[in-house]
Amino acid sequence: MSDSLTVAEITQRAVSQAIWAPSVHNTQPWRFTAGEERLSLHADPGRQLAITDPDGREMLISCGAALFTVRLTLRSLGYIPVVQILPEPRDPTLVADVSWPGRADPAEYERQLSSQVRTRRTHRGAFDAGPLPHGLLASLRHGAARDGAVLRIVADDGHRAMLAAAIQTAERAERLDSERARELARWAPAPGSGRTDGVPATSYPARDERTDPYFPGRDFAHGQGWGLPPLGTASAIRSAGVVGLLTTRQDRPADWISAGQALQRVLLTAACGGAAVALHSQPLELPQLREIIRTQLSDGAHPQLILRFGTVVQVATSVRRAPAEVTETYSSRPTAQ
Repeated sequence: MSDSLTVAEITQRAVSQAIWAPSVHNTQPWRFTAGEERLSLHADPGRQLAITDPDGREMLISCGAALFTVRLTLRSLGYIPVVQILPEPRDPTLVADVSWPGRADPAEYERQLSSQVRTRRTHRGAFDAGPLPHGLLASLRHGAARDGAVLRIVADDGHRAMLAAAIQTAERAERLDSERARELARWAPAPGSGRTDGVPATSYPARDERTDPYFPGRDFAHGQGWGLPPLGTASAIRSAGVVGLLTTRQDRPADWISAGQALQRVLLTAACGGAAVALHSQPLELPQLREIIRTQLSDGAHPQLILRFGTVVQVATSVRRAPAEVTETYSSRPTAQ
């Protein structure tokens, strides 16, 4: 365990890891305040997708992923995190307060998850043929449940086709919606951009890869041909992988945060097992399609994300803002007005 770290060093390490959490369009919609042996995580409404995510659901899922990473980092340092979710009703942007009053050696699986935080990448494409490592899906389901969510594997061919069709429908609708298209364009900079947020051209394929059934990705390149060169031939139909739905029983802000924590645990567990994960949220951003998925594919539970799991050689690289850009230090937290 790390006996000699100061509070400032602990919070710096936690934030340095947390910024590598996944977020919608890599908006990184979080900020941190540190002080009094406590780290507070805030949502940043200035980075919310006002058109695509008007309720802030995806913003809080993103913040939940960052919160899990803070918890995991504290465990890797030998501390026991104590978390208060949405502790200030007068300040709905305050996602969580985290303190670390106790000590305990980290478990080996916590060390392994922590080792994947900076190297894990969201996959945006097809997968190679072949099964996932034995026992991985069970571990992923168990992990999601630990954080208050359910990972439902969509094994039925008809249901997989229905889910793929919902993504296709949503993707077409969003590309035809000029406001949504402009919002996406704001978070997809051109190659060579010096930005440290958004989805860089080094993190998605230049050509949408066909799968069976077809799970289309977002048009981050705006038809400009940006992105990574294809791994396969133009006519090849590659695997869609194992398809899953991440759901919660309720659909409140606290549930969205739980979904984000479960998501990050699932992503890191998959990475430890040598698997990559692709994420889709397009149909869940359209109320009618989300309701169809809830009632027909989720047994009434609320779908928060669609995931695909598989194996593939990953060459994508991403970007993040520096910890200093998202951290403030207070001797005491300002009182909400």
